Amino acid sequence: MRSAGRRPTRRAVLIGSAATLAATAATATVLSRTTTAPPPRTTAPSPASGRPAAEGAHALLLQVLAHPDDDLYFMNPDTAQALAAGVPLVCVYVTAGEADGVNKIPGQPHPPADKSAYASARHQGLRQSYAAQLGLPVFTRWRTEVTTLAGGHQAEVNTLERGGRRVELVFLDLAMHTPAGHMGAPALWREPGLALSTVAVAGSPLRRTQTYDYGGLVDVLVALFERYRPTLVHTLDPDPDIQHSDLRTRIRDSEQAGYSDHADHTAVASFTWAALIRWAGSSAGGPPPFAVTAFRGYYNHHWPDNLPEAVLHAKAEALVPYGAAPNWQCGNPSGCGDYNVGGDRPLTNRKGWVRSTHYRYPGPRIALAHEPDGTLTGYGVLGLRAVRWRETTEGVFGRPTDLGGGPLAPALGSAALPDGRHLLFGLRLTALDGRGGSDAREIALLEQRTPGGKFRAWTSLGNPETDPVRGRRIGTPVAVTTPDARVHLFVRDAEQGISTRIRGQDGRWSPWRRLGGGPVQDGLTAVVGEDGDVHVYAPGRDTVHHWTPNGPSPLTGLPTPAGSIAAADGHLYYRPPASDQLLSLDARNGGLPVSPPVNFPGYGPVTAADGYLLGRATDGRVQLLHAGRLTHPADLPAPIDTPTLTVDAHGLTLAGLSPGAHPWLWRPTEAKA
Repeated sequence: MRSAGRRPTRRAVLIGSAATLAATAATATVLSRTTTAPPPRTTAPSPASGRPAAEGAHALLLQVLAHPDDDLYFMNPDTAQALAAGVPLVCVYVTAGEADGVNKIPGQPHPPADKSAYASARHQGLRQSYAAQLGLPVFTRWRTEVTTLAGGHQAEVNTLERGGRRVELVFLDLAMHTPAGHMGAPALWREPGLALSTVAVAGSPLRRTQTYDYGGLVDVLVALFERYRPTLVHTLDPDPDIQHSDLRTRIRDSEQAGYSDHADHTAVASFTWAALIRWAGSSAGGPPPFAVTAFRGYYNHHWPDNLPEAVLHAKAEALVPYGAAPNWQCGNPSGCGDYNVGGDRPLTNRKGWVRSTHYRYPGPRIALAHEPDGTLTGYGVLGLRAVRWRETTEGVFGRPTDLGGGPLAPALGSAALPDGRHLLFGLRLTALDGRGGSDAREIALLEQRTPGGKFRAWTSLGNPETDPVRGRRIGTPVAVTTPDARVHLFVRDAEQGISTRIRGQDGRWSPWRRLGGGPVQDGLTAVVGEDGDVHVYAPGRDTVHHWTPNGPSPLTGLPTPAGSIAAADGHLYYRPPASDQLLSLDARNGGLPVSPPVNFPGYGPVTAADGYLLGRATDGRVQLLHAGRLTHPADLPAPIDTPTLTVDAHGLTLAGLSPGAHPWLWRPTEAKA
């Protein structure tokens, strides 16, 4: 799955229970001034080319992590479900994860610090975890190679295959700290002219240390994207929530000052997005066809748990062989895992990171709309640009058409005007420069000129936050059109309430207005109720939060939600924390439970319309409920994020985006991919 070009240089060995792993040099870090920061810049939205967009030939998932175990804590069950479905997986670990070098054994005195050995033990734990996820013995031997990357940098690559399923682990092994004790990745992202050395990991075939500067790391990530050509990229959160806490609490929660995540997660996510923007903008033939999912990190600690027991325990099981124990006989003299994470400790840890999986940019990956002739159009984001799929006479989506607008976050908001014209709303990464340069976000608008026709140029709707640092925290836009032809746009803001702009009947937009309320999570739901008014719902820490265009309109006594709220037919649907059950509440009657209760076990948000409920079963499969009948449509791929549905004169249609970045349509009598 590599692009054409010069073949990478590799040196192969085998490691595992039968291999001999020699301890090598300890960590070396270098901090130096090497380059001059470029001036800050803000880019204009990429224009719509109107040309057919590229389509991926083969699915591949590539995820970029700050540390060994970030994937297991924050990206599962999504990663595990894709792997189980046969999607090849590449995991890129930017730092060595050596921390202070102490592989803590619970209940025992701390061993001497050895950064080289601790990094090796964590790498061994990853091999054990992914071997188990492939259904192989945990000590199965992996093929290990040294590969040459951009700028002459080298990395260790571990590969394991079983029955056509394949996992590759790519270790860049940057040091977690500078010689002065500062955090390495954040300093590399933030400070102009810095360079950071790698860790020589015990037992690795790559025995020399290397130096990375800002440009070198971006170049290597771009080269990895180009080599593997992923159709789905998993990243961490580049813009974590503002979180005020004292120093003692921050240390206890392992969080950076002012934000609800580890500083390494934020920096590596920023490097990843910068590399994706570069790759999407520089590929010959237009942006590559890939989708992105960004995952929250330590955010999980601050909000209700959203994984039911069955999903949680499957997720936690992958951490058991990663953590391992000192008495495991894995064949690695440096250790067999990250011992402080072994056993049931992920489930008993007060931080609770494993108990949730949250998306930074939640929402359906395909926004469905109707054309004047009654056929369906789907809008989404591929290669960080908006695309349009049109339904063909065979009832499937044709090739995507490029609509530009990039770089965009993964989920679009949409609305239709009374005359049939479509509006698209995107969260745009206006600038992501690092090294003291610009770092800005905005809401961008694309408006159709005529029903079923071409679009105008992208325009900026700005940001409800005037401070760029706060402006990075805004959420995915949602919009709804009222019977009087006004369009109401909403976003979660940095205060964790919501802000709005309104498009008048004359096409002019009002200024941003803060509606307050909250705190709530992202994943807003905006609908026009039976009363003709706009209603917005969002999940809070305590209950469902509700707004009208006039401001917060509390709904008292509703159970705590674990995630987004579906609203349809006067009912609210959502799952309570740590539960596979679905609540159904009567929004017209103070939120009283609907009788009989809805039997729709699963996890994650649901979509509702005209008596249909759409969501995911606990194993990740798409499931549909109507008139008490539960259906699992056959042969549908596990969707990226939430699938969506529409009910029209032609009946029910489901839609989603696969890990191969291909849209699918499904109707009760047939599946169309």
